[in-house]
Amino acid sequence: QVQLVESGGGLVQVGGSLRLSCATSGRNFLTYATGWFRQAPGKEREFVAAISWINPYTYYADSVKGRFTISRDNAKNTVYLQMNSLKPEDTAVYYCAADASTVIGVRTTPTQYDYWGQGTQVTVSS
Repeated sequence: QVQLVESGGGLVQVGGSLRLSCATSGRNFLTYATGWFRQAPGKEREFVAAISWINPYTYYADSVKGRFTISRDNAKNTVYLQMNSLKPEDTAVYYCAADASTVIGVRTTPTQYDYWGQGTQVTVSS
């Protein structure tokens, strides 16, 4: 069983930055790809970024490319999402998720992920 706990959300002004953390526990997490997703009110959960478990490969949604950076610290069992140049449309609940398939690379569909955190709210005010 894998547990994920997000933190770092909050209220920030347009153009500001936040760093989200996803602390993990459980066996075999180091072999799981990890992704960040977000869900705004009335909208479906959407892919934001993901990082593979080996030879770290990263992939981003077009809407955040160049502004967000995903990284992982395996020694701390933690995955981060650095968010810069935030926009009002980035407002959402952000979730981290783990893909236990050990596929090489990353996947972008929520149903392909096996474990989820509880989410952290990010609000960008204009």
